[in-house]
Amino acid sequence: MRRIRFAKGHGTGNDFVIVADRHNTMPLSANDVRTLTDRHFGIGGDGVLRAVKAEHIPEWDGDPDLWFMDYRNADGSIAEMCGNGLRVFVRYLIENDWLNQPRIATRAGERAVQVTNDGTFTVDMGEVTLGGTVEVDLEGRNWSATVVDVGNPHAVVLLDEGTDLAGLPVQQQPRWQPSEAFPEGVNVEFVVPTGERSIALRVHERGSGETLSCGTGVVAAAAAFARASGGGSGSYAVTVPGGQLWVSLGDQRATLTGPAVLVATGETSLPD
Repeated sequence: MRRIRFAKGHGTGNDFVIVADRHNTMPLSANDVRTLTDRHFGIGGDGVLRAVKAEHIPEWDGDPDLWFMDYRNADGSIAEMCGNGLRVFVRYLIENDWLNQPRIATRAGERAVQVTNDGTFTVDMGEVTLGGTVEVDLEGRNWSATVVDVGNPHAVVLLDEGTDLAGLPVQQQPRWQPSEAFPEGVNVEFVVPTGERSIALRVHERGSGETLSCGTGVVAAAAAFARASGGGSGSYAVTVPGGQLWVSLGDQRATLTGPAVLVATGETSLPD
């Protein structure tokens, strides 16, 4: 057995196991990730955040002194980016006095971060690209969904105001057509308008199932809603089952503001 130290944190209920590996001496296998995130036999979480110096990541060609957020979904698959995870990652680095500059390396590129006056965290979510549409099927019900790229893929279903989100079986795996549109899977958001610049959503994340929140999904949903409603740039409030987040949309880039909480630290075992 291997002993490994960890922290546990969440951003609006989207929870993560955090592992520090500054010198890239503890690469985690898919089975390691599944063990850590198992809610009955492990620590439990929607994913794992491994903190490693960017100089040790072969595919990274930017500043080698940045911290790299190596994010894995609960099923062990690699993800490009995670907005809630990024805030929790920054909170973890600050708590350990390791954040030497307000930028983080991710598979979706470099991301700027800042701590706001009220103790929440604002993170640069990069470019947001709205595309065409796909058809989404959930337990025999079909909708048209807007394709949005936030460094990772999303399909946003915009529902009518007053739709009962709680009645949708979002915990089930949605399907999409054409199937080749997302060969590596997609995050699917179901969105209901709640005001001129506010929405509520539930999300099924690829590799994790339904989660209480999804940072990139919140940004994707706000961008799709802004285009459909004619709201344009500016601030949008987004309610998720785990709380509330705020998205600021610019011409192409977006920022996400919300809380990040560390709830535990400890040591656990992983099988050899």
